[in-house]
Amino acid sequence: MTWILLILTIGGSLWAFSRPDLHARLRFSPWLIHERGQAYRFLSYALVHADWAHLAVNMFVLLSFGRAVEHYYSMLFPGMDRFYFILLYLGGTLISVTPSYARHKGNPHYAAVGASGAVSAIVFASILIQPMGGVMIFPIPFEIPGIVFGVLYLVYSAVMARKAQDNIGHDAHFWGAVFGFVFTLLLMPALLPAMWAQVWPW
Repeated sequence: MTWILLILTIGGSLWAFSRPDLHARLRFSPWLIHERGQAYRFLSYALVHADWAHLAVNMFVLLSFGRAVEHYYSMLFPGMDRFYFILLYLGGTLISVTPSYARHKGNPHYAAVGASGAVSAIVFASILIQPMGGVMIFPIPFEIPGIVFGVLYLVYSAVMARKAQDNIGHDAHFWGAVFGFVFTLLLMPALLPAMWAQVWPW
């Protein structure tokens, strides 16, 4: 499923790079959703990206963590793993921008693109299952435990979302991450004590 999502997203983004009209039709616009009922934008925006760098980063993280989460899900939820993985990705896509919709539905100039919210959901599903797994963060020259990265990521995203001083959807990162963690935990509550058992000795 990771490869399918990767191919669809790269294909959609490349097509939209050369078709500004398509980019405009797919991007997340709370105002158009609210005023014209274009609810499809809650999902379609994840198929397009702002530029090559934005696309490359999201797809690299999706490939790195998506395959791992697919493997974990196949062991935890045999027979339902692909279905749950798709729900994880689509849920992260939807839930991550819901607060932005509530905040900006009266603003015709606000727009967002990219799969960052869905990717954050996948990353935090992985952190729940393997909290001590190593994560590399540039420019730190060594791996840090996933749980440490997760805490830093949430704090940073919350602070930057409050400041709103750049053009990055930090609130989508935050809520996508929260969704990925909570969704996976609801599927298997026993993962929480298992996570604690991994973290506590460290």
